[in-house]
Amino acid sequence: MMSRIEQLISEIEEYIDSCKFQALSNSKIIVNKEELEELLVELRLRIPDEIKKYQKIISQQEAILGEAQTQADAMLDDAKKQADSMVAQASEQTTEMINEHEIMQRAYAHANEVVEQANIQAQAIVDAAVNDANNIRQSSIQYTDDMLRSLQTIINHTMEGAKGRFDSFMSSMQSSYDIVSSNRNELAGGLVQPEEQDKGQQENGEA
Repeated sequence: MMSRIEQLISEIEEYIDSCKFQALSNSKIIVNKEELEELLVELRLRIPDEIKKYQKIISQQEAILGEAQTQADAMLDDAKKQADSMVAQASEQTTEMINEHEIMQRAYAHANEVVEQANIQAQAIVDAAVNDANNIRQSSIQYTDDMLRSLQTIINHTMEGAKGRFDSFMSSMQSSYDIVSSNRNELAGGLVQPEEQDKGQQENGEA
């Protein structure tokens, strides 16, 4: 089942794909600022909860390992108790039978067999638990990384769009500035400077 954060990322990607390109551009698009910001705000609110959920899943690996170790310890205890019982039973039988040494050797051999088998099974349980816990952790990390990569792409598109609008604004301002400067230069030739005006008045007075 797709989570809400995955749905939001899909909606943002679909929205970006549906936006029209700017005139004379194949990379810059025109977006509705309010609509995109609304999606980004909800995405920003959802991310902490989503990451916490997968951090909780990762933390469960300790519980899995603990349970596996408990099962392995219990199995070893049972095997040791069974081995001790076999040795005790064999010891009782030696009082009634002549071949005491052979009975004890068989009992010890069988007891060691049981303990060794229990060790193998316990190790298999621990190994399986470690493998399951690592798989859960890797899957959670991969999912979170994929989610953040998609978000990084969206933010990059948004930054590029904002830069495009800013560049267009600066270009328009520069054009207006150039026009004003050109008009002032044209008018400069017809202006009478204060020094020239005073000199002309003095010459008229002397005449």
